[in-house]
Amino acid sequence: MLAKLSVFLKTTILSLVLFFLLISFTSDFSNSKSPISEWIPSSDKESTDKTEKQSKESATASHLHIPAETATALIQNAPPTASPVPPSGPVLKEGNPTLLEMAPAYVQAIMNSEDTSFPRLDCPVPNDHRYHHLKTNSTDTSHESTTTSSPKYFFALNLHQHASILPRLFGSIVESMRFLGPQDCALSVIEGRSDDGTFEILLSLREEIECMGAKYYFNSSNIDPPAGDRINAGDRIKALAELRNQALQPLVDHYQKGTSTDDTTIVFLNDVAICSEDVLELIHQRHYQNADMVCGMDWTYVGPDPTFYDVWIARGMNGDTFFEIPEDGNWNSAWNIFWNNPIAQECIWVGKPFQVFSCWNGATVFTAKPFLESKIRFRSAHEHECPQGEPKTWCIEMWHLGYGKIAVVPIVNIEYSDEAATKIKEAKGYVSNWMGAGGESDARIEWESTPPQAVKCMPSYQNQTWVLWEEQLGEQDSAPRGVDLV
Repeated sequence: MLAKLSVFLKTTILSLVLFFLLISFTSDFSNSKSPISEWIPSSDKESTDKTEKQSKESATASHLHIPAETATALIQNAPPTASPVPPSGPVLKEGNPTLLEMAPAYVQAIMNSEDTSFPRLDCPVPNDHRYHHLKTNSTDTSHESTTTSSPKYFFALNLHQHASILPRLFGSIVESMRFLGPQDCALSVIEGRSDDGTFEILLSLREEIECMGAKYYFNSSNIDPPAGDRINAGDRIKALAELRNQALQPLVDHYQKGTSTDDTTIVFLNDVAICSEDVLELIHQRHYQNADMVCGMDWTYVGPDPTFYDVWIARGMNGDTFFEIPEDGNWNSAWNIFWNNPIAQECIWVGKPFQVFSCWNGATVFTAKPFLESKIRFRSAHEHECPQGEPKTWCIEMWHLGYGKIAVVPIVNIEYSDEAATKIKEAKGYVSNWMGAGGESDARIEWESTPPQAVKCMPSYQNQTWVLWEEQLGEQDSAPRGVDLV
């Protein structure tokens, strides 16, 4: 009798142990936290990711009480299940949980121009009459949806540690895309190594951009341009060029052969406080002037008065810098802009677009055609070329390929913070202030077909020389083409 009772008790205890183990396993499995979905181009679906795989491996090892290495090997060597789909987009980190909780407030400010949660540059509503021609006619079927062809407008940015500027910068991008027609727009952003919330905000922006009808490409890069004096840049320029190419890569990846390349306009923006009317004016002038590339004017405050910023890159049609910089590197003559270029100087004062040899200036709009045809990429200078920034090399190659209709639109004035941009708008005026106020923003540019014979090379302030522009083409196989003035 005692023996039977002992067997019964052992059986009961064993059953209870198995029952509780089963409940524990089920509870752990159902409560396991799934990783946040990766940030991928819109309309693409991701079947798996590295984080999810590591989570499964860890869970398997824990529940089976075997080493994690063994569980990993078992999973990797297991036979495949029904036809898995390979990842079609970048695999991204999940983001900082605390910063992710803060991101929705920024997203709300970006999507709502009337949101006042963050201080930012005040911007006017764009002039519908002036920019209406940039919209795709709803009855025009010649331009296909961005899901099947190159977008009409492709916005590109590289960003690092710029959370504070995002409500204004991306708010203006969103307003511009809404005006142009989101279905005709794509937005590509390469973020790098930010820990201030930039990554998390851009990660959280995906759903809103896609709901608008635009395509959104977001990726993060570990490329770290070496810090230091940009004049003695070295590997920094190579890294910056690669980041710019990465931002434009989705346009190449999704480009379909046989689709006209003339329809795509690239809008490349730096980390600037900019209004939607600034963006639309640049796009307008590119089309109105039949330009290959147009830039605004970016400024900085090194004192009480604004100073033109991108002096290392920009060159006038006389081949010289926008203001004189002596060998000691002082900017005391920055106020005397275009001191030796009276045509450009007059254009600045009256708000008239004018041709330049090179520019970038914080915001630029250019044709995608040479890029899509793989004729040009951002790069650092070759060994026997003038050491210079990647935008200047870009402009030199544009001239070489026959795309020398490069211009500055002086009524577009931008800065790199909301506070300073407000001061710039007060000093230089908004785009809309120039309309009907005696400005000459609608004057046609009389294009020059050939670049200046020599262009100033300035690898450092102490080393300034004049170099024949053709010498920049030492690595090219073809002769320079003339600019088509039609």
